[in-house]
Amino acid sequence: MRRFGLAGASFVAAMVLSGAAQAGYDCRNTGNFQKWLSAFKQEAIAKGISRDTVARGLAGVVYNPSIVAKDRRQGVFAQTFLKFSGRMVSNNRLKRGAKLKRKYARVFASVEKQFGVPAPVILAFWALETDFGAFIGDMPTLKSLATMAYDCRRPELFRTQLFAALRIVDRGDLRVDQMVGPWAGELGQTQFLPQHYIDFAVDYDGDGRRDLLKSVPDVLASTANYLKSLGWKRNQPWLQEVRVPARMPWEQSSLAIKLPRSQWAKWGVARANGKALKADGLRASLLLPMGRNGPAFLSYDNFDIYLEWNKSLTYGITAGYLATRYAGAGRLNKGRAQVQSLNLSQAKRLQRLLVRRGYDVGKIDGIIGAKTRDAVKAVQKKLGLPADSYPTPDFLNRLL
Repeated sequence: MRRFGLAGASFVAAMVLSGAAQAGYDCRNTGNFQKWLSAFKQEAIAKGISRDTVARGLAGVVYNPSIVAKDRRQGVFAQTFLKFSGRMVSNNRLKRGAKLKRKYARVFASVEKQFGVPAPVILAFWALETDFGAFIGDMPTLKSLATMAYDCRRPELFRTQLFAALRIVDRGDLRVDQMVGPWAGELGQTQFLPQHYIDFAVDYDGDGRRDLLKSVPDVLASTANYLKSLGWKRNQPWLQEVRVPARMPWEQSSLAIKLPRSQWAKWGVARANGKALKADGLRASLLLPMGRNGPAFLSYDNFDIYLEWNKSLTYGITAGYLATRYAGAGRLNKGRAQVQSLNLSQAKRLQRLLVRRGYDVGKIDGIIGAKTRDAVKAVQKKLGLPADSYPTPDFLNRLL
């Protein structure tokens, strides 16, 4: 496990890029890489990228099968939310983030004024992605992207990223030797894909370059600019830890369901400290990442942006929760009781059983994602169980 903010085989790429079709997951490459590369170089020049940049950027590039192997076996952590967030929201990150918040207070204030994104939100992404720039990766980005652009699994996706990476060099933001990062081609302290770098990177320190590797002002402003482009709403909340009662309509807990806070308050949902929830018309979803007995959150419209940044619900809630800690919230309440969770093999078995019953769970990978949760909720309703969408060993035994 490498020492990135999220460790493993580029967690960010695993989720940001997981929106690509799973079709072709086991495809095989049958062409000639050097012939493909020669044609790609000509296309890049035809697109307006300078011959010099193409020559320097793609000099000595060879096909790297280890990159493809990492992509084929990439997996999102099958950890519970408590285990994942407990590891990621560390005391060191909390202290370091608070220190950086003070150090760059003027930059954060200026960024929020211009883009509407507050410091805690940016800090959380900065922390989780690269430990505030400490671990941005050391693999040659252009070489990694060339291999992925050639690979049969998702060539168009990575061809776009390779063109964008060359444009970053062409416009003078980074030199070829500075283009380093994880195996899937992200760049900078908050791990932008190259096309995002082209579209949203901001020269905030005024040196004429958009440097997301070394310039903290550029990093903070660019991250805010990207979040704004995704629809971030100024002066609006994103996530709020709450307490839930022992009984309530659990089937209403879903990202797809947004209700006024007055309704959640009527059902007994309270603030994290036990005090009454503000019973107004602000709409929110109830998130139960480990079911009705585990942690609970209300998520607002801005939380949807977290899932645009990264498709993993566990990552999104962790990033949102970390941001609330930077904003002054207290330590997470683990829930009313210890939650029994499935291990990886049990989760895969559950998915197979659900498929046999006619439910679509997506890929059978042991990850309890949105489709698996929806199927679990449907079966819970049929069995007369609390429909909180979270499968436990007892639920699996009932299916068996």
